[in-house]
Amino acid sequence: MPTALLGHVPATLRSLAERAARAVGVEVDRRPFGKRLAGLCDRLDIRAALDAGATKGQYAAFLRRHGFHGHIVSCEPIGDAYEDLVRTAATDLAWHPERLALGATPGHVEVDVANRTRSPSGPSHSRTAPGHERAAMSTVDDLFDSYGYPPERSLLKVDAHGHEWGVLDGAAHSLPRLAAVQVELPLTPPHAGQRLLTDVTERLGRAGLALWWLEPGSTDPVTGRMLRCEGVFARFDR
Repeated sequence: MPTALLGHVPATLRSLAERAARAVGVEVDRRPFGKRLAGLCDRLDIRAALDAGATKGQYAAFLRRHGFHGHIVSCEPIGDAYEDLVRTAATDLAWHPERLALGATPGHVEVDVANRTRSPSGPSHSRTAPGHERAAMSTVDDLFDSYGYPPERSLLKVDAHGHEWGVLDGAAHSLPRLAAVQVELPLTPPHAGQRLLTDVTERLGRAGLALWWLEPGSTDPVTGRMLRCEGVFARFDR
């Protein structure tokens, strides 16, 4: 029985279902996702979070609400969203906003503000196209080096609007050491060339990160089909 349905089942039947699940080695967990994630951070002694695709800081604020007290680096390339991010983080001395895109290599990108898609932007690009902004791009590896956070005690969250694979490319040295990764997992490709759930799961598995939790995301309003979800991957071999 799916966990989400247990709250609608009479208490007696719910108790029976939970005992049956435990009998086959499955523990039913009805805590909200934020509390589960905070518990995982405690278990793995995670002390820093790198937030790729921060927009206005919603994810970092979510971590704080659920008891995460470590350092957070939030990266957002779009100017208006970055200004909101800076205001939100202003009173939190352990929260560090960066106006950056994260990708496979350092450089610059042009970001379509409406769709948050990217295209390369070199020194020869003197002007950006209407509706686009030019932003600096760094890598996960470079940020870990510059801030000095050990990946072994860090969580990487990636929500890059179709560019998640490139962000992981830029984490070649960090990925085999990271304690946990949270990443958007599409079940159908909303962006051309975007890798799907199976590709990302396989890649993180090769880096020693096991799938720990799937949190439902958006669905097709007509068919009810799930289009994407959030996957949390964790390293339990330490």
